[in-house]
Amino acid sequence: MTLKHVFIHNLKTLRKKEKLSQVKFAEYCNTSSGYISEIEIGRKFPSTEMIERIAEVLKVEPYHLFRDWTKGDNEIENEKFYPFLPNAMKTEIKSQIELSISKIFDKY
Repeated sequence: MTLKHVFIHNLKTLRKKEKLSQVKFAEYCNTSSGYISEIEIGRKFPSTEMIERIAEVLKVEPYHLFRDWTKGDNEIENEKFYPFLPNAMKTEIKSQIELSISKIFDKY
């Protein structure tokens, strides 16, 4: 998948997870539903300012919109459980989880 396709996939997936129609989502992003539709079908690509607004409305970090989550990494799901923790704390939690998992696999 290209970066553009990854972005489109993530945008649609997260918008639908938040149960937002294109119309309501566009309203929250302060743009038109036609523009959101054009983005979602790949005819247009948003500016960095719009990407930041989109991420804010979807309650994710902007880089989440560009990460290929289809490769089995479900961090995007986990992010919903602790979106307001400081980044340093998120990193520490992730490190501790990874360490715990590696210890389990080291036993085998």
